[in-house]
Amino acid sequence: MKQVLLALVGSAILLGCGGGSGSGETGGEDSTAVAAPTNTLDLAAHDLPLVLNLPDKQLLGGAEAQVVWKDQVGLLEVRAGEHFGLTIIEEPGDIARKKADLDRDLLRKNTILKETPELLVYRSEFPDDPSLVYIRFHQLVRAGDRSFVVEDIPELKFNEQDVERMTAAVAPKQPA
Repeated sequence: MKQVLLALVGSAILLGCGGGSGSGETGGEDSTAVAAPTNTLDLAAHDLPLVLNLPDKQLLGGAEAQVVWKDQVGLLEVRAGEHFGLTIIEEPGDIARKKADLDRDLLRKNTILKETPELLVYRSEFPDDPSLVYIRFHQLVRAGDRSFVVEDIPELKFNEQDVERMTAAVAPKQPA
């Protein structure tokens, strides 16, 4: 009896955590998948021609990567522990526009730490509270004729090393 009950509970959990139907419907629900044990995650299951090279598990506190597709906003969110969290959205990014937005921010002081044609790393801080300092990034990744914007998850706090790992993690998938 105990084994039957455990089997039913296990089946219910597996059905409840399904990764979506794959039919392309956008019913408004988020689908969740857990990364394979390897450190490279292929995002083709989410129709993205990208791979994610995760840092070593020790740097992630032993956490597995969780990938969540958010239908309402059309972005992919990847989290792994407290030191890795980014979003990927398909859109043509614009570094100059992002810099202009940061310059116009009346609430926070933003300082550019690193700038390339595909990457902007900046410190965002609230002048009234020195404990509220955030290291952020805005990255452009091109895969074939598609463009993606990769950013840190805004509600999480990262240091410069975390941001370096995240910016190095996303790459176009090489054709087989």
